[in-house]
Amino acid sequence: MSGIYIHIPFCKQACHYCDFHFSTSMKKKNEMVLALAKEIQMRKSELLDCARSDKDELIETIYFGGGTPSRLQIEDLRLLMDSIYENYTFCDNPEITLEANPDDLSEEYLIAIKQIGINRLSIGIQSFFEDDLQMMNRAHNSEEAKKSLELATKYFDNISLDLIYGIPGMSNEKWLQNIATALGFGIPHISSYALTVEPKTALNKLIKNGKIDEPKDEVASEHFMILVETLERNGFVHYELSNFGKPDYFSKNNSAYWLGKKYIGIGPSAHSYDGISRSWNIANNSLYIKSILENQLPNETEKLTMEDRYNEYIMTGLRTIWGVSLDRIQNEFGQDYLDYLVKQSQKFLNDELLFIENDILRPTSKGKFLTDGIASDLFILN
Repeated sequence: MSGIYIHIPFCKQACHYCDFHFSTSMKKKNEMVLALAKEIQMRKSELLDCARSDKDELIETIYFGGGTPSRLQIEDLRLLMDSIYENYTFCDNPEITLEANPDDLSEEYLIAIKQIGINRLSIGIQSFFEDDLQMMNRAHNSEEAKKSLELATKYFDNISLDLIYGIPGMSNEKWLQNIATALGFGIPHISSYALTVEPKTALNKLIKNGKIDEPKDEVASEHFMILVETLERNGFVHYELSNFGKPDYFSKNNSAYWLGKKYIGIGPSAHSYDGISRSWNIANNSLYIKSILENQLPNETEKLTMEDRYNEYIMTGLRTIWGVSLDRIQNEFGQDYLDYLVKQSQKFLNDELLFIENDILRPTSKGKFLTDGIASDLFILN
């Protein structure tokens, strides 16, 4: 087993671009925390046999995601941490990450979360500019963004921050200033994503009503290339399409997902993977709590076909520095899959969007921004 993900489904307010599962009401917070602790205990049997006999099944990471996990109080986080440690077996020095918003990170809160075992922060900065934050309806302002990093770097070494590019009206100069500000705090990990318009979001509605311009692919592509060049020049490794880390600061949690390791997802809407099948919890807070109180796991399970596993490996492999191993394709999926992959890849090899080195298929610098589209052309359709 690689890790445990805990979904904390609460936010102070709804960001315009977000389509994750969350609630802005904290009324059921106490019930939710108790339900999360109970699900953690209920699912320990999924690991018992392996945890006793196979070191690979030790828990390597805990990740509090959301939503906004920093909306929880210290006693809530302590309860969940205690429940995890009581029910699972861990490796030495597991990576324990808390996603946080800048406006939640007071000095007292930072000291307290460190004391209960959190050793990595992922801070949702998104932008250091006030107009961007207001357009995205973020709960924090520019000053709070900078203040949170000043405080966080006093108590934590392992910090990641999120930045969004491709924002309408954002010039290349403004984007460079965002990156420079982040680098100025000595942060060892940056996750950066293009602003995308999801169907059921406020952003989609604002664009349709003409209140916000639609993000342009060519702007996002330019920003992406600026990001890659700037961060690599400053000693970062571009180890996954959206993730950049200094050596020894790659996210162990996220790397485990991309490398196909197992994980348990706790909480409403959380996903789990055991190497053979995926399951996901219901995305409804009230129904989730009710089911857990009745000792029922509120989830659905899908057994992955050979085609599903192949497609997932293509998608995750092309997004990372580890690429797609042609040997693994042949050994795990067979000659027919390898022949299909080589044939489908040829046009991208010819266009210098992909290359093969030491039997590993990877995107070129030119192909990186197009990785998801390339991968879809290499999929086998069921």
